Amino acid sequence: MIVRVPERSTMAGNYFLRDHASMVLTPRDLQMSNFLKFALGALLAFLVASCAEPPTTKPAATASTSGHRLQKVRTTAYTHTEKGGKRNAVGTYLASRTVRSAASDWSRYPLGTRFRIIDTNEVYQIDDYGTALVGTNTIDLYKTSRLEMRRWGVRHVDIDILAWGSEAESLRVLTPRAKHRQVRQMIVALQKKSMARSLGVRVD
Repeated sequence: MIVRVPERSTMAGNYFLRDHASMVLTPRDLQMSNFLKFALGALLAFLVASCAEPPTTKPAATASTSGHRLQKVRTTAYTHTEKGGKRNAVGTYLASRTVRSAASDWSRYPLGTRFRIIDTNEVYQIDDYGTALVGTNTIDLYKTSRLEMRRWGVRHVDIDILAWGSEAESLRVLTPRAKHRQVRQMIVALQKKSMARSLGVRVD
């Protein structure tokens, strides 16, 4: 089948001008036109799909008050019948009720750091330190008896940091005790962290 498109012409001076050239559309022309329409439609759909591509999924943050969960933290246990007695490093009694006492290297977990053990839901606060803990990431948990202490043993647990303690307060308590080697070690580590932060260096 041949489709003829009517001509339209105008006169301009001595010249005969045609608005459109005489066109004859064959079935092949119509097929090519449909192909171009399909190709343009497919290209447009591809561009829209590319723009609508969902953003890269980020790992879900672990829920905790401070947004900081630590995994596989090494923990041990101690009790008041050991050498340290019933008082902690700041001179108050070791706590064992709603918030329990715990000891650490204060350059790793500063004085006042509060955390929850995921498995037991117990909340502890760093208010003590121990010479054997200095230079390690181990947290020593206060237990009210030797039986509880032995039952705990050594465990690697996940904890939620509820609030980080104060490095400045840690230094204030430790500085008068600098004659002890392990205390000096914590002081030096805390001072290095403070200096690094003042220079804009990130400290974990």
